[in-house]
Amino acid sequence: MQASTIRTLVRASVLTLTTVAGTYGAQARTHHLAHHAGHHARHYAMNHGGGAVIQCVAFAKSNSDIELSGNAANWWQNAEGVYARGSAPEVGSVLNFRANGRMRLGHVAVVTNVVNSRTIQIDQSHWNARGISRDVSVIDVSENNDWTAVRVELGHNGTFGSIYPTYGFIYARPDTGRMVTARSDVIAPKLGAAPSDLRGTVSEVAEAPVLARGVITQGTDLSGAVLSDDAPNRDLR
Repeated sequence: MQASTIRTLVRASVLTLTTVAGTYGAQARTHHLAHHAGHHARHYAMNHGGGAVIQCVAFAKSNSDIELSGNAANWWQNAEGVYARGSAPEVGSVLNFRANGRMRLGHVAVVTNVVNSRTIQIDQSHWNARGISRDVSVIDVSENNDWTAVRVELGHNGTFGSIYPTYGFIYARPDTGRMVTARSDVIAPKLGAAPSDLRGTVSEVAEAPVLARGVITQGTDLSGAVLSDDAPNRDLR
């Protein structure tokens, strides 16, 4: 083979390798930038409450050591045999709200502070579609101080919403087969009249197809067309 032919083949090979390397590098940079942008968007949404609404289940999983499948309304049953459960608030536990007429998928929130046997603070997401809310006070208004009925603070102004039924707390430790119980002599605080008492409107239906904007969607709840400030908005899924 002549030297000129060899040189031509070598130059062609180098050009091909350079093109491939450039294409791969561009794809790698694009993938990295996309990954970084996605991570930044998730980070911003998680910390600033912006962007797409983060569901309460996804938020609870990422902000606690508890990970269960299903909607929030399923967590209490799904935790059986996996995680300990009970009526005593603990930091890091998940407060599990029952399903009811306003939120048929239930709700979960992460306990961040135990003030006393009747008062805790929680971090949560998708409560009335307001994004992430932190250090929200929750008051136990049950007769036996067993956290089966609570009222959630509205806007950090000392005002509390309706009475919501709850299952109790799920703890980030193995289930021993016994419920954790804790009661005290602290009577239920006087918070004024609640907008509504949802303990009588419990629904165990976790998901139901609902017509939304002309499309049947699974697991949304549009039962409250006009929602009060303390009513979780389950229009967004």
